[in-house]
Amino acid sequence: MGDSGAHKLLAEFQGVPLIRRSAIIASNCKSHSVIVVTGYRHRDIAGSISDLPVTLVHNPAFPSGMASSIAVGVAAAEAYQPSGIMIMLADMPALTGADLDSIISAFRDHEAACIIRAVAGGKSGNPVVFPSTIYHELKSLNGDKGARELIRGSSLPVIDVEIGEGALIDVDTPHAIEAAGGVLRN
Repeated sequence: MGDSGAHKLLAEFQGVPLIRRSAIIASNCKSHSVIVVTGYRHRDIAGSISDLPVTLVHNPAFPSGMASSIAVGVAAAEAYQPSGIMIMLADMPALTGADLDSIISAFRDHEAACIIRAVAGGKSGNPVVFPSTIYHELKSLNGDKGARELIRGSSLPVIDVEIGEGALIDVDTPHAIEAAGGVLRN
């Protein structure tokens, strides 16, 4: 977000901070639990969602990149012993509860034996559901990369679920926030 000190997850969409909107959508879908991994400005992020039914975990190593947040989130989720973990990025304002439910349903339909990936027009995006058989690999990721290489190199089948533009629209810049209908706040 440049030198402004603003945080993309505190940008408002229809008057609601993006992190709150994302946490509400995740909490209202077919998931059994929601874990929110915080990093930069974690107190502000936590304050935006403290009244929601989510588990907050802080990643003090967030400056090292996205992989450390994935590892922290997977480690926290393992306590619930899920057959799969959906990794959802909170900076995707076009995602809906129906999108998440269709991804979860596909994972259940395939008996938790594959990776389920959201796509838009055949182009891979997010969220992605990973089965428990590769949690260790998710926790071993490093740097500022997500799990794209892990997906490519996995021997598990990858099932794409078409959800439309919600799979691709994320807001990493002030211009992207504005283009998606958001208002950047400090």
